[in-house]
Amino acid sequence: MLAPVLHILPLTTIVRERTLPVAGKVNVHVDQKVNPTDVIAEAVFAREHVLLDVARTFGVSTAAADRMIKVNQGDRVTQGALIAEASGIFPRSIKAPRPGRVMVVGSGQVLMEVGDARIELRAGLPGTVTQVIPERGVVIRTAGALIQGTWGNGRIDNGLMTGLIEKPDDVLTADRLDISLRGSVILGGHVRDVDTLRAAAELPVRGLIISSMLSSLIQPAMQARFPILVLDGFGAMPMNSAAFKLLTTNNKREVTVNAEHFDRYNGNRPEVIIPLPVTNEPEEPNDYEMFSVGQQIRMRRSPHAGMLGSITNLPAGLTKLPSGLRAPAAEVKLENGSTVLVPLVNLEVVG
Repeated sequence: MLAPVLHILPLTTIVRERTLPVAGKVNVHVDQKVNPTDVIAEAVFAREHVLLDVARTFGVSTAAADRMIKVNQGDRVTQGALIAEASGIFPRSIKAPRPGRVMVVGSGQVLMEVGDARIELRAGLPGTVTQVIPERGVVIRTAGALIQGTWGNGRIDNGLMTGLIEKPDDVLTADRLDISLRGSVILGGHVRDVDTLRAAAELPVRGLIISSMLSSLIQPAMQARFPILVLDGFGAMPMNSAAFKLLTTNNKREVTVNAEHFDRYNGNRPEVIIPLPVTNEPEEPNDYEMFSVGQQIRMRRSPHAGMLGSITNLPAGLTKLPSGLRAPAAEVKLENGSTVLVPLVNLEVVG
């Protein structure tokens, strides 16, 4: 059975696609070196659509309305520009309510895009551009440490990582965030109150990497303007030992926090990237592997969610579980020394 892999690697090759949500202009080329803050692509898109129903406004057929329309598809118009005009004893006209672009003309109607907004896509990590995706973005390649988590609030930034965690089960509180941490990426433990998120926002910080947080904080975390990456899950969960060791030993290094949303279908996960100098480029990691005896794994479900262990036995076929159900399963020895029987669907490989 194929197992999803949670990457917690001290050194690997990292290849990431960075794309715009809409078509735009790519500003870089293949083999160009980029820094995290470089604007690699940009686009302008409309926030709203306005439908102008010429036929209904003038009380004419769609064919007659089409003859009255004075704009064409693709035209950019200013506010007050003439869209359609009906002649006669009492001439009438329809004008653009706002500046925008004509998207569709026909059937007696005009559809406009209005309220242009500008998007700037930053590289997010240092590396080399290996591919340009026309009008969308690029593929960037770099080498370094990679630590993936379970939840992110959809934002990305980079900065110097400062550790405020001494033990995996530490709690990060608002009183530990002082002005000296302004502009830093904070490595912390469990977050249990909204005051901590507010204090981080007031500094402001460049990001939060935390072991866990209460589920009641999801909404304020989503509203934060900086990335928040949860490594192990919701509730009072300690940081897993592999991530704790790797992150604390890289304290005071520049890191990229890509707190993108976890998507099991395309393999995207929130992650921390720590660029490191290399002489020879290491291999790229696999996103899936076959379960095997001896693998380090992470428990994905309660009552042992977030705990690490190793597979000691993989019984063939289906195994009867304590619940009475039969499913592919593994015997796992946890870090605390206990051995449990776990469905394979509740495990992910750490590597």
